[in-house]
Amino acid sequence: MSYAAPLKDMLFVMKELAGLDDVATLPGFEDANLETAQAVLEEAAKLCSDVLAPLNAQGDHNPSTWKDGSVSASPGFTEAFRQYAEGGWQGLQHPVAYDGQGLPKLISTPCVEMLNASNLSFALCPLLTDGAIEALLTAGSDTLKQTYVPKLVSGEWTGTMNLTEPQAGSDLALLRTRAERQDDGNYRVFGTKIFITWGEHDMARNIVHLVLARTPDAPEGIKGISLFVVPKFLVAADGSLGQRNDVECVSIEHKLGIKASPTAVLQFGDHGGAIGHLVGEENRGLEYMFVMMNAARFGVGVQGIGVSDRAYQQAAAYAKERVQSRPVDGSARNSVAIVHHPDVRRMLASMRAATEAARALAYVAAAHSDMAHAHADEAERNQHKARYEFFVPIVKGWSTEMSVDVTSLGIQVHGGMGYIEETGAAQLYRDARILPIYEGTTAIQANDLIGRKTLLDGGAVARAVLSDIAATIEQIEQREGPAFRSTQRYLKQGARSLEAAVAFVLENAKQSPNAVYSGGVAYLKLAGIVLGGWQMARALLVATDKLDEDPAFYGAKISTAQCYAEHILPQASALEAAIVCAKENEGLLALSEDQF
Repeated sequence: MSYAAPLKDMLFVMKELAGLDDVATLPGFEDANLETAQAVLEEAAKLCSDVLAPLNAQGDHNPSTWKDGSVSASPGFTEAFRQYAEGGWQGLQHPVAYDGQGLPKLISTPCVEMLNASNLSFALCPLLTDGAIEALLTAGSDTLKQTYVPKLVSGEWTGTMNLTEPQAGSDLALLRTRAERQDDGNYRVFGTKIFITWGEHDMARNIVHLVLARTPDAPEGIKGISLFVVPKFLVAADGSLGQRNDVECVSIEHKLGIKASPTAVLQFGDHGGAIGHLVGEENRGLEYMFVMMNAARFGVGVQGIGVSDRAYQQAAAYAKERVQSRPVDGSARNSVAIVHHPDVRRMLASMRAATEAARALAYVAAAHSDMAHAHADEAERNQHKARYEFFVPIVKGWSTEMSVDVTSLGIQVHGGMGYIEETGAAQLYRDARILPIYEGTTAIQANDLIGRKTLLDGGAVARAVLSDIAATIEQIEQREGPAFRSTQRYLKQGARSLEAAVAFVLENAKQSPNAVYSGGVAYLKLAGIVLGGWQMARALLVATDKLDEDPAFYGAKISTAQCYAEHILPQASALEAAIVCAKENEGLLALSEDQF
């Protein structure tokens, strides 16, 4: 089946939970109202369903190919990318000053979700380009900005992020790529980079590589890393493209999923050195690259939401068609569509509830990002920035782990047919499996949530979030009905579990770091489940008040919120136990290396 964007739910979340009306009051976003959002989302949905979704399975069957240093995109991708660029989609959230559309992140995020739901391999190219744009806008000189940003925003050129090397994965202190200063102010770059998404292709006229490297006299470790722009083709003063730079794609990887997205091994400087231009100041490269990485981490979280929604849609459609077995309650004598069976309904409802919760949390985070960038009051900007940064590792880590669970359930709903490639369910599972790994594994996100987002401020943001959750619980307690009773019970339990976990982290990180960090992924998942439940509770309140306006839509929101409360939120207590019961030299920490 193809993909139909859940526009009604997206717009509901944007308006009712993420505060689109408030975002539209910010300087520069005055036209970003609900009418604008709806028009933009509808056009994005057409592109995704009509152009990109049909290429998804084709790209899986006919991946991008490498020959003699050049990479050819999967059939149909180049024309699709041309339509994407000409439609202005790459510049949706980027500044008008650089020919972008200047729309808020809250409007661009649903478009990114659709892009990933329709074709995850394709969507990776714009994702990396967005990150390159943000890094250049943050730290690039005026010359670099004027030279590269408009072409990236227009989609004429694409961008990449070059961190990983054969000996340096997550540990960037081990980077060996070097950059030697030249008399003309440029640098010559030498080294090997691996796992470079869309590092070579034929969809755009130029590729702008952002490369981490060391200068000869740089300090050791991460403090000695600088960031460089290394274009595939050199750019003349008038903006025209010159000769090919000394950057070669020596191979692309053969992967479990996202097969249409070429993952390149790039060799810099085998023929005298690749010409590179310093971004910002020497030895501050990791700081600048984190801008790109943070944008990418949020984007990968949205990828998880998109592929989960696609898997849910496909599983639900199959369950309505597949006839198998009589109902357990004896309500029919003959076999019925499997959607009637309780366990199939459990799986479908869980897939839907988890996806909707993750979507709500991501959109709320996007709104905080908009407020952090554009609010007139500095104190407000700082408050929203802290909240957004707290949410990012959760959006990335929890949403992507959730996507593996949801796409796996999608196969389970299909039964044996889900294990057959022709149904397409397996591709979604294979594609999703990379999401908890790249742009920082779930453990890296958990370490960030513990170290930078909980310990650094003494738990201030975490407790502020818990206070907001408590306020929502108070509203829930004033309502009647089974959905409210379940939500009140399990959200309150979940909030207590999260509060206990925050306290455990704060109290034990110094004296028992191994115990705290061994429970880091559980801490992140606990935060995701509870924050997702908070958003579902907020949705429940709105849906109940609006039920008469659209009984089918809002009734489904109420039932989905109840399902989340009863089937997903109870996991919080188990995760709390896994976190706070960890002690030094007990359980997994007691096993010696030889015992593994």
